Amino acid sequence: MAPQAGSSSNPLAPTTIPLTNAAMARLKPARIMKGAVEAVPPPTSDQPRAHYSTPRHITGISFDDRGDQVITASEDETFRLYSCKSGKQIKILHSKKYGVDLPRFTHKNTSIIHASTKEDDTLRYHSLHDNKYLQYFKGHKGRVVSLEISPVDDGFMSGSQDRTVRLWDLRAPTCRGLLSVPSVPIVAYDSTGVVFAVAVNHYSRILLYDQANFDKAPFLVITLDDPTLGLVSFPPRPIYMTSMAFSSNGKYLLVGCSGDAHYIVDAYEGHLVAKLEGHKGLERRSIDSPHNIEPVKGSSGEEVGWTPDSKYIVGGSLDGKIIIWDVQHLPARSGDVDLKVPPAKVLPLAVLEGHPGPSRCVKFNPRLAMMVSAGAELAFWLPDLSPDADEVAQNLLKKRGN
Repeated sequence: MAPQAGSSSNPLAPTTIPLTNAAMARLKPARIMKGAVEAVPPPTSDQPRAHYSTPRHITGISFDDRGDQVITASEDETFRLYSCKSGKQIKILHSKKYGVDLPRFTHKNTSIIHASTKEDDTLRYHSLHDNKYLQYFKGHKGRVVSLEISPVDDGFMSGSQDRTVRLWDLRAPTCRGLLSVPSVPIVAYDSTGVVFAVAVNHYSRILLYDQANFDKAPFLVITLDDPTLGLVSFPPRPIYMTSMAFSSNGKYLLVGCSGDAHYIVDAYEGHLVAKLEGHKGLERRSIDSPHNIEPVKGSSGEEVGWTPDSKYIVGGSLDGKIIIWDVQHLPARSGDVDLKVPPAKVLPLAVLEGHPGPSRCVKFNPRLAMMVSAGAELAFWLPDLSPDADEVAQNLLKKRGN
């Protein structure tokens, strides 16, 4: 089914359009939800003013399979459900006791799983319809920092600060698989659910496993080593990986990083294919904050992802801009992996204005031609189909040589 966008009569009512360079460059905020995060309370004697120096943010977003709904989790310990077609909030739910992070829709649009931010490190299976927990998944001894649902069944996978990856099934409370790794892991499934990837920071390795043989050695080990970083500083500053996502055909793996570059690697052979530039990394909380000596996650992890057709990548930036990269013409790499070969530099197709504050969560709808960005506020983006907008977009693309 072709992606859909809004009509003139209803800004968020679906009509069918293809995703093209011009359409992506014409994305504009159709609605901004200013009350998407509860306001910061005034300081008290127990919480000094410095604790409240920055506003609370949305930390995670997830679409249901049909693209009809999006859910957010935020630092105010709420998760909120929105309609993608009307742009209106459907309901707000609280998790004051456990906190909430990494919300992920199951294959039913009435339930999610999510990580906890306090009390313990249990994963929770929650019914949005009844506002109650359906199951608890206990086992991690550190905060869960990566959580993904299998695209084909009720399986899901979590990576934790306890340096383990656990494989689960929604129908059973105990994990069905455990991998111990040397550093905090980031996880991702391919579109078939047959392969999953585990990224390990400090070692700059990405491990690819066969789902049916996860207890055996990975069938491919990819080293993420960018030789161009040595031209910036020596020794080169390490890469800190914060997210991963396979392209729809499984050929490429998008590696989101906390610094000022994301990467695309060949998931079949392990070549470093491309380096995405043009944004300001979310390693820092604000644009005025200094860089740490050692790279850290910061608020990175949800700010970059593919469009459903894998022709484009959308990403956030510390300065609030939304970046669109065209990745339809990536260079072909074959033969033995040579870590000295620099990746192709991919600059933005478009840099979009309109998101208030750092855009720390950015995702494209799986079915509709719309995008959601989040930080201190929530924004719904649609292509502007007016003739004037088309002319502006075409001029922008000409300036950028597209």
